Amino acid sequence: MAGFFSRLKEGLTKTRNNIVSSIDAVFGGFSTIDEDFYEELEEILIMGDIGVNATEKILERLREQVKEKHIKEPAACKELLIESIREQMQVGETAYDFENEQSVVLVIGVNGVGKTTSVGKLAGILKDQGKNVLIAAADTYRAAAGEQLLTWANRAGVPMIGGKEGADPASVVYDAVNAAKARGVDVLLCDTAGRLHNKKNLMEELKKINRIIEREFPDAHRENLVVLDGTTGQNALNQAREFGQVADLTGIILTKMDGTAKGGIAVAIQSELNIPVKYIGVGEHIEDLQKFDPEQFVNALFDVKEEDLAEEMTGGNEDGE
Repeated sequence: MAGFFSRLKEGLTKTRNNIVSSIDAVFGGFSTIDEDFYEELEEILIMGDIGVNATEKILERLREQVKEKHIKEPAACKELLIESIREQMQVGETAYDFENEQSVVLVIGVNGVGKTTSVGKLAGILKDQGKNVLIAAADTYRAAAGEQLLTWANRAGVPMIGGKEGADPASVVYDAVNAAKARGVDVLLCDTAGRLHNKKNLMEELKKINRIIEREFPDAHRENLVVLDGTTGQNALNQAREFGQVADLTGIILTKMDGTAKGGIAVAIQSELNIPVKYIGVGEHIEDLQKFDPEQFVNALFDVKEEDLAEEMTGGNEDGE
């Protein structure tokens, strides 16, 4: 995982330059903790794509702790701010239950966000865990979507069930569900079409797919993961909201986090939508998609050094991982 952490850290360089240098300027530029200090911080966090909702919660927590600990110096509460951001991003203990149950995972998102590659990479992750995985290529609208997915399936060493271009996606899911049952598959991953501009069709299609899964595979654990492109900032948040209207979202895969200045969106999404970021992608390779670790993300974002972490862990934080 060290390799992934260094890639994540590198990927968040622009975000770090965008947010962290401004935060440092505030901590260095103010001599007292007053309303101006908080207002300045608020502006930086919102401008850094952390979002209004998350920013309010982060600063509310910071104010509480400053009061509780009688902190007077702005420089002394930087660690508290980092900790407050971390708290906003906890994923929850049940986030990955689907890995240990017989599951059907629908992967949804607009075209161009890295949806098909995320399905392929996720298949690889699960296969490496010893899971019996099957992919359903239910995005039958986009030319070459099936071929692209097949390339990833082969790379991950996972079988795939697809349909001809223009075929009914629900019929592909029907075939895949029955194959999954017959083969005793642990996780069925379904790539779905990524159209938002015609929401009515998409809604009907997802409803139909849901009905088939419920009817044919009622005992399967269900997971609906929306793939969002980290480089689009607030737009990603809007897409997640739209998809939330057509599907019961259980998690987020945040892609293209390498080289974006809008990495703060990872904090905003979780806080605004109350849906955990479960996977994060920082590159093209199969190992460049990993489970989201809030601790690791915030450390990479703020460039927290390992010795600082060790100090932090011994400095009264008994439940450090």
